[in-house]
Amino acid sequence: MAGLEVLFTCVSGGISCPQDAAVCFVHWEMIRSGLRCVGSGDVPLSTDKKSELLPVGWSSNKELYSLRYQGSDSDTQLLLKAITVDSSLIFNLMNSSTQSVSDLTVNVSDHVDADQLHTFDSVYKDLDSLSEKLRTQLLPAQDRATGQRTERRSRREEEEDRRRRSEPLHMPSRRPPPAPQPHWPDPMGPPFGVGGGADLDPFGTHGRGGMIFDPLRSGYPRSGFDPIPDILPPGFHPPRARYLPVGPLGRGISGPDPDHLPPPGYDDMFM
Repeated sequence: MAGLEVLFTCVSGGISCPQDAAVCFVHWEMIRSGLRCVGSGDVPLSTDKKSELLPVGWSSNKELYSLRYQGSDSDTQLLLKAITVDSSLIFNLMNSSTQSVSDLTVNVSDHVDADQLHTFDSVYKDLDSLSEKLRTQLLPAQDRATGQRTERRSRREEEEDRRRRSEPLHMPSRRPPPAPQPHWPDPMGPPFGVGGGADLDPFGTHGRGGMIFDPLRSGYPRSGFDPIPDILPPGFHPPRARYLPVGPLGRGISGPDPDHLPPPGYDDMFM
């Protein structure tokens, strides 16, 4: 517990009862939590100054200890009071800004040896449990003040950022723009797909023509015309493929046109 021995040594002249030693330890925990003591008593003074030490006269009243604290980076005031009741101390911590209050009752004899008040090495006992009680029961008032300060700071920063963006002469950020995403070419197109992709996609399953030529399907589609005989099994002809039919044409196709007839005199060997 670094710092506690230095604090105890500095104020040992004012420690005359176990309650003084207990208040000294609680003060040290307050300092560890980020607070600074600004004086004793309930009323702030113009001479208040933030300090890690206990103020002069802090132990003058053994029945009621009253210490004022302030955040190291804010003006929030916290008032700590310790009331002596028999062998116990009732600690009360109030946040003056929010009026939130937390309290803790400590049995002094559980943590202070009354016979060793001026020997630091043996005056305190079972401090880990006392520290845990202070953090969970007494200091939440201080934690709420810290959380509110953080929230106010965040709102202030957001408003400042919004104001800067709305200014017409606001200089844009010099942060470089994000790197563009790489453009990956079509794996079926050049230069990866030789011949425009037809060689790698012979049946034309990717919406482009395949490499198997179907003269009857070249050009525009013909409604109601199927050059593939309907006697072939289902699935034999891949969808949208260019296919050179085998065998006779399917039913429903008209006979040969004049271009299919032999020319006159085709039997003439001298023609």
